[in-house]
Amino acid sequence: QVQLVESGGGLVQPGGSLRLSCAASGFTFSSRAMSWYRQAPGKERELVANINTSGGSTNYGDSVKGRFTISRDNAKNTVYLQMNSLKPEDTAVYYCRTLIRPWYWGQGTQVTVSS
Repeated sequence: QVQLVESGGGLVQPGGSLRLSCAASGFTFSSRAMSWYRQAPGKERELVANINTSGGSTNYGDSVKGRFTISRDNAKNTVYLQMNSLKPEDTAVYYCRTLIRPWYWGQGTQVTVSS
């Protein structure tokens, strides 16, 4: 049974940091490129970042470049999203997903940036 379980979300002040984790099981994690998406209220889901199987290649959405870092630990079957210099507009539910089909989604973790 495929599972992706996100954690690490919460409430943080503007300028703060959070690290999200996504623990995978039920498939060969090390052979799948991974991604983080987010969806804010009333907005479409958008790609935040993706990472290849080895972790040597990453890509970011324009809105998070220079502030967020995606990484992975294949020994732990986990992908991470380090989020720095958070802004109120980063408030969203964050999801991890396999980059290409078949798509597996996690249940999401809420990130709220507010003073």
